Amino acid sequence: MVLTHEMMAPVMFAGLGVMLLSGFPVAFALAANGMLFAGIGIEAGLLHPALLQALPQRLFGIMGNQVLLAIPFFTFMGIILERSGMAEDLLDTVGQLFGSVRGGIAYAVIFVGALLAATTGVLAASVIAMGLISLPVMIRYGYDMRVATGVICASGTLAQVIPPSLVLIVMADVLGVSVGDMYLGSVMPGLMLVGMLVLFIFAVSVVKPKMLPALPPEARTLRGRALFTHVMLVMVPPLVLIFLVLGTIFMGVATPTEGGAMGAVGALILAGFNHRVDLKLLKEAGHSTALITTFVMFILVGSTVFSLSFRALDGDLWVEHLFLAIPGGEWGFLLVVNLIVFVLGFFIDFFEIAFIVLPLLAPVAAKLGINLVWFGVMIGMNMQTSFLTPPFGFALFYLRSVAPKEVSTVAIYRGVIPFVLVQLSALLIVIAFPAMVYMLIGNTKKVDTTNIRIEAPRDDYSSGSGGGIYGGGGSSPYGAPANPYGAPPPAK
Repeated sequence: MVLTHEMMAPVMFAGLGVMLLSGFPVAFALAANGMLFAGIGIEAGLLHPALLQALPQRLFGIMGNQVLLAIPFFTFMGIILERSGMAEDLLDTVGQLFGSVRGGIAYAVIFVGALLAATTGVLAASVIAMGLISLPVMIRYGYDMRVATGVICASGTLAQVIPPSLVLIVMADVLGVSVGDMYLGSVMPGLMLVGMLVLFIFAVSVVKPKMLPALPPEARTLRGRALFTHVMLVMVPPLVLIFLVLGTIFMGVATPTEGGAMGAVGALILAGFNHRVDLKLLKEAGHSTALITTFVMFILVGSTVFSLSFRALDGDLWVEHLFLAIPGGEWGFLLVVNLIVFVLGFFIDFFEIAFIVLPLLAPVAAKLGINLVWFGVMIGMNMQTSFLTPPFGFALFYLRSVAPKEVSTVAIYRGVIPFVLVQLSALLIVIAFPAMVYMLIGNTKKVDTTNIRIEAPRDDYSSGSGGGIYGGGGSSPYGAPANPYGAPPPAK
């Protein structure tokens, strides 16, 4: 049988699917699949052996990517804050603040979930912390089990779309756009989602008040000036940390990597104020940070090996033609993409989605004139929803691991369904109103078509400075030079 490029690309993609379903580790499945089909292509005369000479340069480019250095900094910051008692203090104080209101603890969970998202950026840390602290309190004071579990899971997933989300850092690097733009673009959708969750809890408290009782008077130990003083003492440190990290990034004073470094130092200082810094804490934080960072880097290395062979076999063109053939043009493409990402979110982690699927979709999105910052935020909102959806949502497993025995798995599954609908509504709003994403970016300038500078594209197999998994920093993930005007293409 004569092998052709047209045959090899879909067979290679199918082979990757078989390896992933077999339970083989994702990073090694990607690398093994790439090397296997590179060898087959060379033997069949479809590829030149010199192709593999580009691989070491690409791997060195990954290791030298300054943007990816933000991942261990933000991870370390999140772990330190999780163990410093900040989440416990915030939930207790904000719960006292809203204690006299029906659903007050639920409001506190949403508010603290947003604050934790803006300081830790780690989904697991938010869900586990609030599950351990607030779920027993809600059960003790008569909250409906479904509402209690649902609001914890939904608030914990805010870490996916509210900066400094690790998801946004990774997607910005893969898409070849600025992390700062991705952060700015996610601010309004994230705040909108927080507002929608608050409105949902308010609606439930009005329609079915018994599901969300207020705290009894004996549980509200802080009142008046004492409550105000306690709120200020607890709220100021995380707000200062948020400004230290996000404020400096948004103002252009610091890069995301530098902001992450300042956040890590700030988290250590906060933990020191709470007298919770010791050698054990530092060892645990360092160990967890090393595990997560190694996991991400190995997936990135594996995806780079896979993409090198896949592109050499015209796999990117095959995927592009496949998606461009979808009826409905841009809207048909967006519908299929959202369905694919939503389903994949049940089974694989967001890092794997970002490094495997997103690079295949980005060139098609760009060809259709879709704003890549908006596209990335939309994918982030979608993944957030899928992580909440039964039966495989990651947030459900995190809560199940720390929930009391009287909380059944069925109750958790039933509780998150209304919140999934809320998040799907938010996703539809982001799709319908893309200006919400890039309204804060402030650099969507019109290109002066009378003065256009055209540059030759880089050689696909000789570049590897690390910006996305297909090439160097500052370039788009499909090999074209970055927009010299620094603005994303206008959204459709």
